[in-house]
Amino acid sequence: MLQSATLSFIANIAENNNKPWFDEHRDEYLAVKTDFEQLVAEVLGLLANTDSVFEEVMAKDCIMRIFRDVRFSKDKTPYKTNLGAGFSKGGRKFEGAGYYLHIQPGGQSFAGGGIWMPEAPVLKKIRQEIDYNYPELESIVSKPEFKQLFSGIEGEELKKIPQGYTEDNPALAYLKKKSFTVSAPIKDNELTQKGLAKHIAATFAAMKPLVDFLNKAVA
Repeated sequence: MLQSATLSFIANIAENNNKPWFDEHRDEYLAVKTDFEQLVAEVLGLLANTDSVFEEVMAKDCIMRIFRDVRFSKDKTPYKTNLGAGFSKGGRKFEGAGYYLHIQPGGQSFAGGGIWMPEAPVLKKIRQEIDYNYPELESIVSKPEFKQLFSGIEGEELKKIPQGYTEDNPALAYLKKKSFTVSAPIKDNELTQKGLAKHIAATFAAMKPLVDFLNKAVA
């Protein structure tokens, strides 16, 4: 679970996204950072019970920095208005598929997974895997426990058919995608409940077959 003060801080930074305010409330941020680290560590512990990949991963390896990189952005606000963590082999920097936790009060929190906007060589491998093993992918996304949590595989799509494939390919809807992600919302009131870590881990478990399928392609 997260402390209500953590959610208040994230809500407040959206209204006061500037360095003077942040410096004045740095002690609050350090408490927020510790609170989020504890949640991430708890989730990692649960994930490690069923997947040895997470046994050596530390919370600090997963957590995204709150400081924005504004060098190439028109938006010069210095801080993110959410807490984020990436769960995968080695933490947040893994180039394959993994899991993602996004905490943002106001109904914008979610647990997600998959792979977002992979580089062209990786995308090519994923499309090849989908083409070769489409029945396996279809089996994953059609399972009741998957459909109960996720609306389907999300991601921006090409307007044209990708090179090397034809219009009659049964997997065309997936082959046209440039990202392969799923997500399930987390309600604001769930963020401060004791079962939050178990809820997140269970959501990740439901998307594990898809994550494994994608990683088989890029291995």
